[in-house]
Amino acid sequence: MELYLFYVFAALALVSALVIIFTKNVLYAAFALVLTLLCIAAVYVYAMAPFIAVIQIIVYIGGVLVLMIFGMMLTNRLSNKSLLTEHHYIPQGLVLTTALFVLIYKALSGVNFSGLSWMKEGFAPAEDNIQQIGVYLMSDYILPFEVAAVLLLSALIGALVLSQRKERYP
Repeated sequence: MELYLFYVFAALALVSALVIIFTKNVLYAAFALVLTLLCIAAVYVYAMAPFIAVIQIIVYIGGVLVLMIFGMMLTNRLSNKSLLTEHHYIPQGLVLTTALFVLIYKALSGVNFSGLSWMKEGFAPAEDNIQQIGVYLMSDYILPFEVAAVLLLSALIGALVLSQRKERYP
C-alpha cells in the first residue's frame, strides 16, 4: 500500500508540474505549484526524510508561494487584467530539457548503487532525525544558525525600507 501511495504522489507531482508548464494563467500555475510541492513533501515522507518534508511545506508552500499568490491576486485586482503568459520558447525549452535529461542519465548510469552501504537490505534510518537536527542546530551549529537568522532579519528590514513610499509634500 505504501509503494502504491508513493507512486500516486509521484504521478500527481508530475501531472501538476506539467500543468505549471502548459497553463497560460499564472495564478493557476501557482496553484499547481502548491500541489506539486505538497506531493514532493509526501514523497519525502515516504523516503524517510520527515525534516525535509516539513521544511518543504513551511518554507516553500507556507512562505514563498502564499506570498506569490497574494501578490498575483492583488496585482490582478488593481489592474483589472488577468495574468496570462505566452509560450515563446518551446523549441529551445525542449532542446534544453533533452540535453539535461541526457546529461543526468549519463551521470547516473555510471553509478553503482548496489555497492552503497545504505542501499543494502538491512538499511534502517535513524529513529528521530528531527530531534537530532534540532540538537545539532542548538549546540554544535548555533553560530551559523544565529548568523543566518541575523542575515535574514537584515534582509527583511532592508526590503521594508526599500518598499516604503516617500511622500512629497508641496
